[in-house]
Amino acid sequence: MTITVPFDHVSRSLRNNRRQRTLWGIALCTLFLLAVIVSTWVIGDGGLGPVLTQRNQPPSVAHPFGTDWLGRDMLSRSLHGLSLSLRIGLLAAAISALIGTGLGLAAGTLGGWVDAVITWIIDVFFSLPHLVLLILIAFAAGGGTPGVIIAVALTHWTSLARVIRAEVLQVNSSDYVKISHRFGRSPFWIARHHMVPHIIPQLIVGLILLFPHAILHEAALSFIGIGLSPHIPAIGIILAESMRHLSTGYWWLGIMPGLLLLLSVKSFDWLGENMRALLDPKTSQG
Repeated sequence: MTITVPFDHVSRSLRNNRRQRTLWGIALCTLFLLAVIVSTWVIGDGGLGPVLTQRNQPPSVAHPFGTDWLGRDMLSRSLHGLSLSLRIGLLAAAISALIGTGLGLAAGTLGGWVDAVITWIIDVFFSLPHLVLLILIAFAAGGGTPGVIIAVALTHWTSLARVIRAEVLQVNSSDYVKISHRFGRSPFWIARHHMVPHIIPQLIVGLILLFPHAILHEAALSFIGIGLSPHIPAIGIILAESMRHLSTGYWWLGIMPGLLLLLSVKSFDWLGENMRALLDPKTSQG
């Protein structure tokens, strides 16, 4: 006897499995990132103080990330520094996403000279060296935490603006938007009722994918001394301090915080890709 399995049943099962894997990926990445941010309130500031009798200890059960040249627990310092970098990166990425969404929406909806000017500004930003532009803006803004947030926010909106503009132009050519134009609806009414609901998935995915870039560039600015104060345990400052001790064999001072930063950045990357797969009709239904 031959047992025939309907194709629709197999296809539906594959879609459900793919959707479950996507949801599990989103849940795990979100849980890890929330754990990093909340961990500073759980562990407190106990491990940030110097303990000279425990200097330069390698990773162990008591100190999973080892201790530094002052006896400070590197796990506590790394979590505090990464939590601070995450909060700064999230704020800067959110501001940058709002800028990119607003300009992309204006360019695609208004068109004409507005579209030409915004497209020209995007091309100018893409033509400039990214890190140099970051350093110049942070230096002009006075450095410190506000300078880092302003620099990251003003340099990371271009890719999202280009994506939003393309989506709006596609929707702008649809029949229901043309009918709204014939009924005399204003561009702002059309943008609010037709464009904004359509670009929300792109905005969410773009915002999440902006986070890793914002975090890495915040760490880079702190690493070269333009960002946060050296007395603050930011992840870039921790990595910069560890460079002086790596040649003496204290490898854990740079490798362990670096791995934690890399894992956090990849978590945001995986979260964004899974959100894109979940929200995109082609992948969520196919």
